[in-house]
Amino acid sequence: MNPFKPISISLSPNTERDDVLLALKMVFQPNKWKKGKAIKELENKFEEYLNRKYAFSFNSGRSSLIAILEALEIKENDVVFVQAFTCNVAINPILSKKAKPIFIDIDKTLNLDPNDLEQKIISAKNKGKILKAVMIQHTFGYPAQVDKIIDIAQRNNLILIEDCAHSLGARYKGKLCGTVGDISFFSFGRDKIISSVFGGIATTDNSIFAKKLAEFQQKTKHPSKHWILQQLMHPILMNCFILPCYSILGKYFLFLFQKIRILSKAVYREEKRGIIPKYFPKQMSNALAILALNQFRKLEKFNEHRKIISNFYEKNLKELNQFNLIFETRGKEREVVFMKYPILTKNSDYIVKEARNKNIMLNDGWRKSPIVPSDTKKEKMGYVEMSCPEAEKIAENILNLPTHIHISIQNAQKIVNFLKNLK
Repeated sequence: MNPFKPISISLSPNTERDDVLLALKMVFQPNKWKKGKAIKELENKFEEYLNRKYAFSFNSGRSSLIAILEALEIKENDVVFVQAFTCNVAINPILSKKAKPIFIDIDKTLNLDPNDLEQKIISAKNKGKILKAVMIQHTFGYPAQVDKIIDIAQRNNLILIEDCAHSLGARYKGKLCGTVGDISFFSFGRDKIISSVFGGIATTDNSIFAKKLAEFQQKTKHPSKHWILQQLMHPILMNCFILPCYSILGKYFLFLFQKIRILSKAVYREEKRGIIPKYFPKQMSNALAILALNQFRKLEKFNEHRKIISNFYEKNLKELNQFNLIFETRGKEREVVFMKYPILTKNSDYIVKEARNKNIMLNDGWRKSPIVPSDTKKEKMGYVEMSCPEAEKIAENILNLPTHIHISIQNAQKIVNFLKNLK
């Protein structure tokens, strides 16, 4: 085992040797970067997998959401209900339409609370707001309370948007996440279920929405070659230069490569202030579609591995009083994909710091704020302090454990031993 390579929850966790070699091959084929048959092949694969009539690819999940809001004709001051404990990139597309996100508190599974949704719908109606949609997240691959939310949406004439950035392969009562809503989107970000560094897809069975998604996709430009090259270099540099010596020089290499724009960041600075960068929305590039297809072929292997690692955590941590296992009780109706394995503890800051000293990197950015990353300007997102107390409490106390393909049982045991031996 390389003593300088960390056990990490993020840092491009999905990429294997074949992904790195494929990215390297694509670097030397710039004629295939922007246009090619892989884009349509990826869309067709998603239509087939989800049994959805239509799928349209874009260069990110947030670009896919922008396309969806355009297709739904969301206008200024329209209300879109969203859960707290979410990422700013799910809120900025709503703000870009000058629409109004209303934040809903979460239940103990980190998903939108139907009871709070009903209360805030009543409040918004009493204020004369125009209610258009509700968006559910399936946080970390744990399906939301779908039946209750669908019932509320139908009774209030709300369109149901599924944010499936965390939940490719998860099921609710046998139905794949991404097929229960009116329209849905997926992300292939660097730490998602499958990864092409950036990438996303919007799907629907509604022909009217599909027509508008197609029109939006056609008028959207391709990303620049420089931006595409940044993404192709990410798995190469991360796996060959940054991770192998992360505890010595790797973290400085990462900072340098991002500083001189050889690599991109997962979340851009302006996104933390409610501004969508110029890189979005754009069409999906053929090069990244090729990477996404390679990862998609490994979806079942990835998710089965996540299940094994999560079961290991559950078995070994459930007797420890200082941790609350959020996903311990799942029931037969949910098939979880465990993008991360969240636990609650009152000592999360201390644990993250001590883990870093053991070369275990547990700070994935999904903590310390109801809108992540934690340095996001919440007021720019339209979030009102204490409007979602459960989300704020969980964000303060959450700690996410890695489940990705590079976490072996030995790695998981090392994490468990570390947690058990905390003073």
